[in-house]
Amino acid sequence: MKSQDVRKQFLDFFESKGHLIVPSAPIVLKDDPTLMFNNSGMAQFKEYFLGLGTPKSQRIADTQKCLRVSGKHNDLEEVGIDTYHHTMFEMLGNWSFGDYFKKEAINWAWELLTKVYKIDKDILYVTVFEGSVEENVPFDQEAYDIWKTLIAEDRILLGNKKDNFWEMGDQGPCGPCSEIHVDIRSAEEKALVSGKDLVNNDHPHVVEIWNNVFMEFNRKADGSLEKLPAQHVDTGMGFERLCMVLQGVQSNYDTDVFTPLIREIETITGTKYTIKAKDEAEEKVNIAIRVIADHVRAVAFAIADGQLPSNTGAGYVIRRILRRAIRYGFTFLDTKEPFIYKLVETLSAQMSGSFPEIRTQKALCANVIREEESSFLRTLDQGLVLLDAVILNTSGTVIDGKKAFELYDTYGFPIDLTALILSEKGLELDEKGFQVQLQLQKERSRAASKVVAGDWNVVFEDDIQEFVGYDRLKHQVKIAKYRRVESVKEGEIFQLVFNATPFYGESGGQTGDKGYLEASNGDITYIIDTKKENNQTIHLTKSLPDNLTDNFTAIVDEKQRARTSSNHTATHLLQQGLLKVLGTHIEQKGSMVRNASLRFDFSHFAKVTEEELKEVENFVNARIRQSLPLIEKRAIPKEQAIEEGAIALFGEKYGDLVRMIKFGDSVELCGGTHVANTSEIWHFKIVSEGAVASGIRRIEAITSDAAKDFFESQLLSFYEIKEVLKNPQDPIKAIQGLQDENAALKKQLEALLKDKAKNMKTELAQEIQVINGMQFLAKQVDLNPDGAKDLAYELGNLGTNMFLVLATANEEKPLLTCYISKELVADKKLNAGAVVKELGKYIQGGGGGQPFFATAGGRNVAGIKEALEKAIDFVK
Repeated sequence: MKSQDVRKQFLDFFESKGHLIVPSAPIVLKDDPTLMFNNSGMAQFKEYFLGLGTPKSQRIADTQKCLRVSGKHNDLEEVGIDTYHHTMFEMLGNWSFGDYFKKEAINWAWELLTKVYKIDKDILYVTVFEGSVEENVPFDQEAYDIWKTLIAEDRILLGNKKDNFWEMGDQGPCGPCSEIHVDIRSAEEKALVSGKDLVNNDHPHVVEIWNNVFMEFNRKADGSLEKLPAQHVDTGMGFERLCMVLQGVQSNYDTDVFTPLIREIETITGTKYTIKAKDEAEEKVNIAIRVIADHVRAVAFAIADGQLPSNTGAGYVIRRILRRAIRYGFTFLDTKEPFIYKLVETLSAQMSGSFPEIRTQKALCANVIREEESSFLRTLDQGLVLLDAVILNTSGTVIDGKKAFELYDTYGFPIDLTALILSEKGLELDEKGFQVQLQLQKERSRAASKVVAGDWNVVFEDDIQEFVGYDRLKHQVKIAKYRRVESVKEGEIFQLVFNATPFYGESGGQTGDKGYLEASNGDITYIIDTKKENNQTIHLTKSLPDNLTDNFTAIVDEKQRARTSSNHTATHLLQQGLLKVLGTHIEQKGSMVRNASLRFDFSHFAKVTEEELKEVENFVNARIRQSLPLIEKRAIPKEQAIEEGAIALFGEKYGDLVRMIKFGDSVELCGGTHVANTSEIWHFKIVSEGAVASGIRRIEAITSDAAKDFFESQLLSFYEIKEVLKNPQDPIKAIQGLQDENAALKKQLEALLKDKAKNMKTELAQEIQVINGMQFLAKQVDLNPDGAKDLAYELGNLGTNMFLVLATANEEKPLLTCYISKELVADKKLNAGAVVKELGKYIQGGGGGQPFFATAGGRNVAGIKEALEKAIDFVK
């Protein structure tokens, strides 16, 4: 059975059981600060389980793209090593929100597996929760009794809290679960060991394929459980594992989910994937191919959903996944040029029927991956040079774990590649020392991001929170609930939820409102930020009001809101301008709207020229001068808005009813705040344009008060420049004259310094010492950096065994210059880059270069003396 048919039969089956079929949510989460990625099928329905929203139907089914590479669900290092862990995977799920419960969920799961998919029930095992005295949760007798009517009792196993009690996180909805496991071993293997002994023991051919979670509890901050007001069903079936079973293979990678990618990797790299490796070398190739086939799916879908690789947060996770794939190809498939990006074409052809975003974003995905590959391959080349330097400066056969960690942490050089290279050279890595450094870093990271949230304290029950901020900035409110949150970053803060609010919660790229809460007696509580989480607006304060049951007036900072609204409307006009000036291929890839400025990321294949930027700027300012009024349509059907020309951003989560914003010909779906008329923006000014990633550009701009301040500052600078120039009639001509004069003086200075260096050569040649057959000199000279370089080469030409270290200190900026004759580099294995790196520590800096010539800059001039004294250690 083809994988497309497996997916279709699942959805058709649950549609026949009255379920609404919904599309997969994006793999990247935008409005849930507790998760970076959708890591389970239930993530997009979280607000319904928390009672903070109403689903379109009480019965829903879908296939959800999931990514598990961070937090407690971190399988990254197992991916490719075994045949059943993945970074990205599909979770087939059916959901009940307060509708059916255990009986229906279990019976339908069994019907689908054994009657529709026709899996032999004699290869299936099920588990039920054995209960927990500690949690005061009893054995799941109800689930057990249902299973007894479907399967032999000796195939019903009891599971502990770790395996059979599912939790959304440290707090929140949770409950016992009942899993279905499949045993696809051969008859000979089954005769040796019973499958029941291998369930939940990480056996590659006795695996869980379906989990039925029965959500009936809420985990509180103190760890205790309380009953939920309604019972829910949350199920998930691993699509890749199910395909393995139905296609009669022993590995997820042998299914048609992965074989097209594997065949393409074989073709591109000239390698061969073998189902059963005959030796270690073949298995290493197999692992590398599995890693690449898995990782390209995760990376491509993340990029398609709007997450570019970067150095922080979710972007860092995506970069880390891709770099793992690159290094496996580099190490075991001998790929020294980018090639993973070529797999996007195969992935698109294979999966775009179910996930059209991979087709529409295909070019972007390929371009970004290719650029990342090129960059990391350069990093690997640089890392090899740095590792050689570490080896050269190590006495003995064990390489210090701290130095290996520096290569890993600072330069991104993979530790497994370090270990492999050292092994090939007969050396050993101090793995314990590396792990110590890695653990210290993890502890620092955890400590810096630690957040402890208390339980919500209900002041009065109010399930519906109304947002009134489009129409007013001041509103009478009551506090519905609050909680205390402690974090390293912000200290103690309180989160408040009102029955209604004029405050806009951060979402859709727009930052949250600030303002204050005024009690009936006039006391003020400042709102320092506003967030949106799980469909509720949360207000952050440093303290709680004295009387929580009081009637309050919530007041938004009017000036900040006006500036933010001005910038948000400008982003709409900017996008319209880019489409007109650069072409219809432009797509928004992210934005940040603050009160001070705006940022807009978009797809484009080249740098935007100064002329194009000016044309875009003029386009936006023309719309500002036209005084275009805001035409707003709230709560209209999404299909109607699209028909009326509204631009919908891919990756955004839209409901059936949407808000449409129109300024002239600019029409977009948007939940943010806007000006009533474009004239309120006053002026639009682009302040920067540049690349974010391959095929992605970023424009930063200002409007309103910030634009006024910018022009006033520019005018003030102009007057100050004129004053410095003695108020010439033509300031530009005066500056050009100064530049010409400066260029002439610079040439004269360079000539004088060259003469000075030549004179120094004769004097310093007499100070050269011979140590261990090498001509050695370490000296501070009164030259600029270029002069020191010229002098080093002049002295270097005096012999073939020269080792020189020269120091300069221009404008209190120390610089070390090292020259080593190429003959010494070859014969003595000396390396100028390693020398300046070590000596650079004394001047509080560092640097690098080639084995025969390198420089290091620093901040501590006083350290020059000690650096020069230590230089002799390299030749002694």
